[in-house]
Amino acid sequence: MRLYLASRSPRRRELLHQIGIDFDTMVFRDGGRADSETDETPHPGESPAAYVERIACAKAMHGLKLVHERKLPLRPVLSADTTLELEGQIIGKPVDMADAVAILRRLSGQTHRVLTGVAVTHMDRTEYVLSSSEVRFRTLDIEEIRHYVMTGEPMDKAGAYGIQGRAGMFVEHLSGSFTGVMGLPVCETGELLKRFGWRF
Repeated sequence: MRLYLASRSPRRRELLHQIGIDFDTMVFRDGGRADSETDETPHPGESPAAYVERIACAKAMHGLKLVHERKLPLRPVLSADTTLELEGQIIGKPVDMADAVAILRRLSGQTHRVLTGVAVTHMDRTEYVLSSSEVRFRTLDIEEIRHYVMTGEPMDKAGAYGIQGRAGMFVEHLSGSFTGVMGLPVCETGELLKRFGWRF
């Protein structure tokens, strides 16, 4: 069995390979040419949990639309979205290096929540699952924050860090799914795919 992965994330590709899923990557336009269906701007008053569900499902549905438009073989489309919640606020990817520094200063010494929503759509059916994890950072000094940001690692990641990279040194405690914090909770994803007939 094979699916389409509607994500550019190398972490998600790696994690799907890890659990033995064959897939083709489906890339959406981004930047100024991005499709309105996959706009990741939060809605006013939108909760972090509602936000990740909306974005993950929108990406899956848009992927299915492209499958039809491009006359590709019909297979399930899997998408995911990850965001951080700190004090009720959504924290996405940093817009620049200064923003990455500011985000990491906010996370220093604090506990935040990482929400990753995973959606699979096939034919006329969409299923969704949410992984929620709590992560506590030790207190970080400004020099190590700046040094980490200079590596470039935080720039394409929600919350300006990758737990599987150098920022693993910042994590004092994790309660939940390590792979969910990376961007694709493999346990929940496997259970979701079983609903579509996958056998592991």
